[in-house]
Amino acid sequence: MPKKTPPETALYVRLPATAGEKLDRASEALGIPKKELVASLVDRYVDPDSPRGLNALGSISMGTYSFQPYDPPEVMSSAQAAQLLQIEEKLVVELAEAGELPGKKLGTVWRFSRAALVTWLSEPAARSRR
Repeated sequence: MPKKTPPETALYVRLPATAGEKLDRASEALGIPKKELVASLVDRYVDPDSPRGLNALGSISMGTYSFQPYDPPEVMSSAQAAQLLQIEEKLVVELAEAGELPGKKLGTVWRFSRAALVTWLSEPAARSRR
């Protein structure tokens, strides 16, 4: 019987570069995806359902971080498309050059429509080479 995965929700955050690098190093050192690392930290340290948990969270110094939703532009570079798709930029370019990912090459750079990428993601794959 296949293992059921719990429902997921998207989380798009911008971290200070040093915090992002720490997360990258921890993920690599532990050999687990960043998604699982962050989820386990939330499970362990975030308890919004108890006064004790909320007090503990309230005592954390948040510094000057700004938490804002990630709203990608309508027209994206290959780096922005990679961030949206959560894959490496190199793979975005490879897929676009192979005609598998909707995009346009303008001179030497690729541009991608956010709406076209979301539509592409929602379509069933005819066949997968990867």
